[in-house]
Amino acid sequence: MSTTLTTVCLMVMAIEIASAKWVVASTAGGDRKIRRKVLSQARIEDRFAALLVEIGEARSKLGVVAPDARVVVGYEAGHEGFWLFRALRERGVETEVIDPVSLQVDRRSKRAKTDRLDAEALTMALWRYVNGDKRALRMLRVPSEEAEDAREWQRERDRLMRERRACTDRIIKKLRTHGIWDLPPKWRTDLREGHLRTFAGKPLGASLHHAMTVELTRLELAESKLKELTAKLRELDPASADRIDRLQGLRGIGPTSARGLSLSLFWRQFNNRREVGACVGMVGTPYDSGTMRQDQGISKAGDPRLRAMLVELSWLWLRLQPDSAITRWFHERTQGAGKRGRRIMIVAVARRLAIALWRFVEHGELPQGATMKRLPA
Repeated sequence: MSTTLTTVCLMVMAIEIASAKWVVASTAGGDRKIRRKVLSQARIEDRFAALLVEIGEARSKLGVVAPDARVVVGYEAGHEGFWLFRALRERGVETEVIDPVSLQVDRRSKRAKTDRLDAEALTMALWRYVNGDKRALRMLRVPSEEAEDAREWQRERDRLMRERRACTDRIIKKLRTHGIWDLPPKWRTDLREGHLRTFAGKPLGASLHHAMTVELTRLELAESKLKELTAKLRELDPASADRIDRLQGLRGIGPTSARGLSLSLFWRQFNNRREVGACVGMVGTPYDSGTMRQDQGISKAGDPRLRAMLVELSWLWLRLQPDSAITRWFHERTQGAGKRGRRIMIVAVARRLAIALWRFVEHGELPQGATMKRLPA
């Protein structure tokens, strides 16, 4: 005896992505079973084509055949990035990128975990989200291709800066183990030509000299790439360049901070100040259960380098913007406090400063009491 599926107007599909395979799970709710499909094609083009075929087959099997039926596809943010989101959107498929940490999981110490179970759990959570339960999942805000490309400039600069610091640090510390503390002005040339001498007056050993030469080559390569990258700054998209120019116009904000804030933070679209504070990880995380109430400190979500930049920028702001409302608030709250109290309060200043700068960039609102730099005559 055959049964006929009732036509429905909504289907959700979740993709559990791995390098070896994609596990695709679909449901149309009700008493219908979750449909599963494994896509393991070697070429990514073939795997994507198989995904499009699976969307059509799942709609047919689950009874979502109406032309105006809604189909929502979601996958967790990860190493695949946003290309899949854009490719599906270009083909008219409603797609969402899911924040992985927002998926609620079983808190047992031991739980079964497979790609199939993960895909099914993601599908049911996506179903609840699409049907109005906004606490079931959180979705990422996908940047434009121009904004994503501009972010790579800042990321590459951070990597090269870390490489340069690491190479310099390794060279200095290794030479100090042989009593070479004070490097001459032309120490790079002396190192390459073997003129450096240990504390005992002897030349560096052959293996040490080779290792230091290799390290010096890495250092010089990182420095040359930094120069090339700096020259490409003018190739950023107009929106990023405009944000950088506007931020640099404020006293206390230099080119490095302006670039970091523009490319690491303000490319995002925020709806309110709470979202700004949460994005930089400078919101409180209270613990209030029963009779126990305590503050666990800030959440520290997001990029730690961005938080460090905001804290450093806050100290500069206090010194170079003494008449601003943020500076006056800090001095009022820390009056009579010691160094530790000021260090704690500077985090609150950083949060307020991030919000004020967001309003300045997004809405043109000058931070209260702040002044712009004087233009050269």
